[in-house]
Amino acid sequence: MPKSILILFLMFFFGISQAIGQDSRDADRQALRTILQDIEKGINDNNIDLMAMHIHEQAVITWLNAEVSQGPEGVKSYFRRMIGDAPGTVLSKYSTHPKVSGPAVFYGDVAVANGTTEDEFTPHNRSVFKFDSRWTATLMKYDGHWKIVALHLSTNSFNNVLTAELRQLSIYTGVGGAFVGLVIAVAGMYWRRRKKS
Repeated sequence: MPKSILILFLMFFFGISQAIGQDSRDADRQALRTILQDIEKGINDNNIDLMAMHIHEQAVITWLNAEVSQGPEGVKSYFRRMIGDAPGTVLSKYSTHPKVSGPAVFYGDVAVANGTTEDEFTPHNRSVFKFDSRWTATLMKYDGHWKIVALHLSTNSFNNVLTAELRQLSIYTGVGGAFVGLVIAVAGMYWRRRKKS
């Protein structure tokens, strides 16, 4: 067999093999996309059961406030405590819009995906604020169904809307303090001069 024909045959064979390998994950990728859509819908519609159904019993979830929940019941408990009209809740509403940064990576029956979210928080005691966050999810296939076994959310701790507000507040406080100090100093000088005269 001529060398050129052999090379063409090998290229064709490996091309088919790679295509088959990619196509074999199509159903899994669609399942992961469905989970992401359910997570988004569950949060935005306050339907936590829809989100929790995709959480494995031993899953570990790390939230933006560094709290950790375990399993679907832990996730439900977290949302009941943090969001809603019940006494002691922090937010009246929380909405999210996640996006995938790239195709999930598969390690057999384990998949790792990551992406970004545009989050909007409505606290009870202040105006709405928004975070641009990142997420990483690890999923495992159990009995033919994908479940989230780990989910980590994070945001830029050094440059976000809250730290910007804090910097702005410190500027206002500094300027206000300087102005009050100047007024007090001028008033003090005025009264001292009146006493002398």
